[in-house]
Amino acid sequence: MIACIVGFWAFQNFYTPATYSNTDGTTDPEPIAPYFLPSSTTGDIISHNYYTLSYNEPFEQAEWVAYVLKKGHLTADDRKRPYFIEDPKVKSKSADWRNYKGSGYDRGHFCPAGDRRFSEQAYNETFYTSNISPQDRAFNAGIWNRLEQRIRLWARNYGSVFVVTGGVLENGLKEIGVEDVAVPNYYYKIVAKGDADDMEVIAFLMEGKESARPLQEFTVSVDEIERRTGIDFFEKLPTAIQQKLEKEVDSKGWKF
Repeated sequence: MIACIVGFWAFQNFYTPATYSNTDGTTDPEPIAPYFLPSSTTGDIISHNYYTLSYNEPFEQAEWVAYVLKKGHLTADDRKRPYFIEDPKVKSKSADWRNYKGSGYDRGHFCPAGDRRFSEQAYNETFYTSNISPQDRAFNAGIWNRLEQRIRLWARNYGSVFVVTGGVLENGLKEIGVEDVAVPNYYYKIVAKGDADDMEVIAFLMEGKESARPLQEFTVSVDEIERRTGIDFFEKLPTAIQQKLEKEVDSKGWKF
């Protein structure tokens, strides 16, 4: 019994999971301008080479994942799908993929693997469990996928877009697995183009169910997502610019 307790303690405190990250310094990270990044309600911000996230341990998933999607990232390169593994940079350990097994929910990506086919490392990094959340299968393959495809089209048309995305994490959510991974009822995406002084923003809030409704019907203000999540988006922008961008629901600058 003592040996088992000591072994479990050692595993919890000293075990380091495998990594998909490049550790030899030969890969240049994909930078995100500081004014794009949101606040973190947990202070647990993790930077990988090709996306950044804020991990929320009580819910066993990221509260947001942020990344830049450029036209040059959009390739059709065929990549071998890797295993989902724990994120080695999350000190509290991100949820094991086995929590999803038999749950009836997809392991839904926040930073899509399809946005990161341009390199093996970029693709593999999206399979850290810190980058996934339980999603209804029809939703994941349906309207959520349609929104991801639309964002790729915007990146192709506009040259580059910034994306921040996550589930609405709140008390009382259904949980799956032995680690009690929360199942969000709602998911959001905020997309921005331009620079700090000429930025355009569009935001979406969707219930985690499949829908045939047009994507435009899911647009909301950034203020609404802030109210639902407690996260301050674009917190490093001047207050006047924040207020203007975040109160509007304006899709006319975005081609649907």
